Amino acid sequence: MTQTQLILLNFTEIRRRSTLLWKALPEEFYGWKPDNSAMTALEMIRHVLQADYGWNRIISRADMSQYKTPWQGRPLISVADELEFAKPYREEFLNTIKQFSDHELANTEIIHPGNGEKKMLGQYLLRIGYHESVHAGQFLSYLRAMDVERPKIWD
Repeated sequence: MTQTQLILLNFTEIRRRSTLLWKALPEEFYGWKPDNSAMTALEMIRHVLQADYGWNRIISRADMSQYKTPWQGRPLISVADELEFAKPYREEFLNTIKQFSDHELANTEIIHPGNGEKKMLGQYLLRIGYHESVHAGQFLSYLRAMDVERPKIWD
């Protein structure tokens, strides 16, 4: 298995687990949040899903100066709607990653536009997976606080 294949497997497994969690969210809790400064449950799902679009632009070295997400102005409707809308952007993101060689993963420098930090592409991709994993942990705590049954994701 190549490094790219391992990274793709990691992304696929993280998203599979996130999706299990998100689909466990009852509609009556879409707007729930633990405090006034937190994202709602549905906002957190959107945050993770729309990040794929931004990540793809960053790793493709697209101009981020006029960045606009396709989700901008789109109403939050449901978990299913968010997942469906995100599909083509997820596919595009994963297809971009499929193109990277081991050499590119080790030698391509990525500068994160939000903070100017520099990382090699492979390390940057692993950090992207970590971002979603952190939010999966947050979402588990949301479900616990809502007293909603949490799906088994530790298979």
